[in-house]
Parts: sequence; structure tokens; C-alpha cells
Amino acid sequence: MLTAGVTGFATGFALILAIGAQNAFVLRQGLARQHVFWLCLLCATSDAVLITAGVLGFSYLVTLYPAFPQIMALGGAAFLFIYGALRFLAAYKGDYAMQIAGTSGSLWRVLATGAAFTWLNPHVYLDTLGLVGAVSTQFTDGALKTAFGVGAVLASYTFFFSLGYGARLLAPVMQSARAWRRLDVLIGLVMWALAIKLVS
Repeated sequence: MLTAGVTGFATGFALILAIGAQNAFVLRQGLARQHVFWLCLLCATSDAVLITAGVLGFSYLVTLYPAFPQIMALGGAAFLFIYGALRFLAAYKGDYAMQIAGTSGSLWRVLATGAAFTWLNPHVYLDTLGLVGAVSTQFTDGALKTAFGVGAVLASYTFFFSLGYGARLLAPVMQSARAWRRLDVLIGLVMWALAIKLVS
């Protein structure tokens, strides 16, 4: 069971390690010290739901609904483009008094944005329902499959909370509007690059 759990943890961690739209948003909120716990909990729990569905064998949804990936790609690309534009606009305005002071914005706005980054991202379905689900098929025993799923879920919680709270280590260098402007420009570029990739 330990081997299955470690395999699940390694698989889950590897899939979410790359800096994508969701990770960039969690990183930004961690730097801003805004609702980090609830955002990390939302992202990790959303992953847990999808990973569980993948391990239980619901990866065939994509084959049942062939248009599903394309619809998600278009919706996700539109969201990423708009969010990227908002980051460029924020960099242009340069008003980062709240971020520098650590003042909190709306919890519900942060959670809604985090949910959109999670559930409008077609890659999350490929990774969780598809890839994690596919890897789990090597474990035919119910207990081993469960251990694999628990390991993958644990990887998600470990990653997001480490990213969200670990971002605070960079806080000393984020005490100027110039630093926040550069971060927003970088995030905007990442969002637009991902949007283009989704529709190309």
C-alpha cells in the first residue's frame, strides 16, 4: 500500500508542479497575504474531487462528450485572456497600496476567481480525470487503488498550501509598487500565453 500511496503522491505532485494559471494566482495571493488558507483549501479540495472521480473511473466522460474539451478550452481561454488583461491594467495603473500593506480584499471575489481558474481549465480535467485515472488502473486491488488516490490528493494539499504560504518568503522583495508591477506583467504574459495555447 505504501508503494501505491507514494506513486499517487508523485503522480499528483508532478502534474501540478508546473506554473500554470491557477498556481500563478495562488502565488500572487500568497504574496499579497490575502485569504491564503481558504484559497489553498478551495484549490486542493477541487483537485481532490476531480482526482477521486478520475480514480473511480469517470475519465470516460471525455469520450462520451467529444465536444467537452473544446468547449472548456474556449471558455478557459476567454477567462485567461480577460484575467491577463486585468493584470496588465493593474500594472499600468500601479496602485499597489493594498498589496504592500497586506490589506485584504473580498474573500468571495478571491474564491470565485480561484474556482474559475480551477474549473474552467480544461487541463485540470485531462490531468485528474484522464492521467491520474489512467495511472490508477495499474492498481486493481481496491485498497491499493484507494492508497493511490489518497496519495494523489495529499500531493495536491501539500503543493497548494506550500505554494500559498511559502510565497511569504518572497514578501521582503515585494514591498514596492515596481515589484508588484513586474509580477503582474509576468502573470499577464503567462495568462495570455496559456490562452493562446488553449485555442491553437
